[in-house]
Amino acid sequence: MYFPFFYDWTYALLIPALVLSMWAQFRVSSTFSRYSKVRASSGLTATQMAEQLLHAEGVYDVAVERVAGSLTDHYDPRNMVLRLSDSTANANSVAALGVAAHEVGHVLQHRDGYAPLMLRTAAVPFVNIGSNLSWPLFLFGLIFSWDPLVYVGIALFMLAVLFALITLPVEFNASKRAMAALESGGYLQGEELRGAKKVLSAAAMTYVASAFMAIMQLLRLLAIAGSRRRD
Repeated sequence: MYFPFFYDWTYALLIPALVLSMWAQFRVSSTFSRYSKVRASSGLTATQMAEQLLHAEGVYDVAVERVAGSLTDHYDPRNMVLRLSDSTANANSVAALGVAAHEVGHVLQHRDGYAPLMLRTAAVPFVNIGSNLSWPLFLFGLIFSWDPLVYVGIALFMLAVLFALITLPVEFNASKRAMAALESGGYLQGEELRGAKKVLSAAAMTYVASAFMAIMQLLRLLAIAGSRRRD
């Protein structure tokens, strides 16, 4: 039997990813907090602006709702609902409008059949199953010295890595669409636009950090499996 928890040098592989994740979380929190205090000259709340953006794009079948929490904003393509968090919905700050426009960007991706979004949406159920089973199968394979189970666990974890990588173009493209809509619609101007871009760039780094963590976790699994075979 193999027990990897008493001494495992492979944890060192995760240190850079952990550092990047902590930095990304700090950056998004601090940047959002900073620009939450800067009122947008348009005077619109994030909900009002989101509805105007959707209607300007000819989208009338997506509802805009409020959801509990802070920075829990998201677009639900299955139910055609754009949900804005407590910290965003009724605020008229540069940060709130930037976040809401980003979510509108996801709506427009869905309308346009943006391939990475369609792929990510289709992959969700498979990734959920793979994420739930990968570690148990991997660990059982190690403990009972059954190589096929180890590599099935690794293969399932690869789905999570692929999902994290697919998410990157989806998020970057949504932010690009958001900035274009904010500027062309005159919702933000000058320094306001630059502030919104900083907020969205900080948020994007959290997805980069998640993808990097997933890659390093995969490398760690491969390293553990390789060390076991040599032993």
